[in-house]
Amino acid sequence: RHSRPMDQTTTLVIGAIAALLTAFFGWRGALPPNFVKGPRLIPYRFLMLLSAAVLLMMVVHLANLHGIETGNNRG
Repeated sequence: RHSRPMDQTTTLVIGAIAALLTAFFGWRGALPPNFVKGPRLIPYRFLMLLSAAVLLMMVVHLANLHGIETGNNRG
């Protein structure tokens, strides 16, 4: 069994989802704390960083699909 490489459509869909999640988590993480409700149990800022990292990987993968070499290929 061989896995197929990820195509452009899949890369764009994952990138769009990651961009939306980054914006959502950034918005939720920037809200002031509500001391009446207690502490937040979801680490929105950390989730924002994770989704932004996924978005960056999708941008690099999209560049690689279009022939832009982004790695250090000394071989």
